[in-house]
Amino acid sequence: MTGAPAVDCLVVGAGVSGLATALALLEAGHSVTVIDAAGVGSGASHGNCGTLTPSHAPPLAGPGTLWRAARWMFTPDAPLYIKPTLDPLRLSWFLGFVRRCNEKDYRASARAKSSLLNDSRQRIQRWVEAFGLRCDFAETGEDYVFRTRRALDRELGDVPLLRELGIAVEVIDGRDYEASDPAFKPGLAGAMRFTGDAALRPDRYVAELARVVRERGGQIRENCALVALTEEAGSVRVRTTQGDLSAHDVVLAAGAWTPKIASAVGLRWLRKAIQPGKGYSITYSLPARVPSRPVILFEPSVCVTSWSDGYRLGSTMEFSGFDSSLNPRRLGALERGAREFLHVPVGPQEQERWCGWRPMSRDDVPLIGRAPGHAHLWLAAGHGMMGVGMSAGTGQMLADLVCGREPDVNPAPFDPARFA
Repeated sequence: MTGAPAVDCLVVGAGVSGLATALALLEAGHSVTVIDAAGVGSGASHGNCGTLTPSHAPPLAGPGTLWRAARWMFTPDAPLYIKPTLDPLRLSWFLGFVRRCNEKDYRASARAKSSLLNDSRQRIQRWVEAFGLRCDFAETGEDYVFRTRRALDRELGDVPLLRELGIAVEVIDGRDYEASDPAFKPGLAGAMRFTGDAALRPDRYVAELARVVRERGGQIRENCALVALTEEAGSVRVRTTQGDLSAHDVVLAAGAWTPKIASAVGLRWLRKAIQPGKGYSITYSLPARVPSRPVILFEPSVCVTSWSDGYRLGSTMEFSGFDSSLNPRRLGALERGAREFLHVPVGPQEQERWCGWRPMSRDDVPLIGRAPGHAHLWLAAGHGMMGVGMSAGTGQMLADLVCGREPDVNPAPFDPARFA
């Protein structure tokens, strides 16, 4: 490795978590290089709905999840679809997930996620202002909208927990909601409003993070894949497809690709800790009538967001491994769900059909901190559906840990050692 470039911190992954971590490390005075096997924001950062939602603190694994998953097992366009498999790594992940589907673990994961989501929600707003991020950020709030009283009553069961976590919740009668937002068809059962949530355009947010990282002296190498790394005394040797690098610290922020590179970095246990959860979205030009704020159409689990020049339907969760195909039936479910609720469910021009993998940890809590058994290898992975919303908080926590400072958010629930 004689003559190999040296840097304080090497970040593997130029998605939203990696770039936010790179920015926080640069602000802490470190030199930083980011590498990515593809390009900036080419993974789950690109096509999600861009909501910043402390309201989404409750995890996927809950007391009722197994019943819903079993009911939808043979419904390929269901909001939550688990493709039957005999793959031992996926089966191991699902077994760990199943064990979390109880009230005690549900509340523990919700508390951990809430602490990071709340910190990150405020921190992103400060970053938007401090760094001039042009990403359509707005303090919109978000609504869950229901067509059936049964679904509304079931979700109202989480209100005490949400309020315990400091999340403001307003319950609105269906007729009152229809009167306040003419985008919706009649027949709503009601809505839950979360005024503390916000939204932004995720692809532009990621592009702006990359711009600021470069402006502050960070390097970003695209089409530069990690091949292997070796930890030595006081540094890490890194082999990439563009040559060798050396760094004092390496941060793995590779999103859903984390289990794919687990063996190359000597962390084989990560393959059982994180699985890809496939999400879909369709982006259109603006319809003539759109909801007044981001909404979740609850029964079909469709998120609806709009920006100054775009409109997106997204969501769904599909566990089918690293299947990269666009399933037209699942994409169609987004439009069918929107038609149930909205007078104008889609825009006049379709701009993009997208799918991407979210990095789902077994407990739906990200892995942030030092890799067990390693002095200079760190993890910022497993953010599930909350990567954008947790980005700034993750970056700051990781930078504080690397610098030996006490983070604003308690790092203990995020310690990767819980899976090793």
